[in-house]
Amino acid sequence: MQFFKTLFLSLALLAGAAFAGEPVNVNTASAQEMADALTGIGMTKAEAIIDYREANGPFQHVDELVNVKGIGLKTVDRNRDFILLDGEARSTASNQDS
Repeated sequence: MQFFKTLFLSLALLAGAAFAGEPVNVNTASAQEMADALTGIGMTKAEAIIDYREANGPFQHVDELVNVKGIGLKTVDRNRDFILLDGEARSTASNQDS
């Protein structure tokens, strides 16, 4: 019985990861879009991202998000596959299939 509980939990977690959300372009998205798409980013942090990009221009690299108050490297790493910059593909893995 324990095996089936563990198996069910594992499958549920994998299914959740597969439907985690759509990528979001942090250079163009609204605060609500970022808050909905990124883990650990609520409205306050999403608004801080917008304030930062308005003051400093568009993000050139995902790691620049650590310059936004309240956002650390762990948050960036957790969301790396869902953060887009202008015209950038979601991940390098998807580009290899082309």
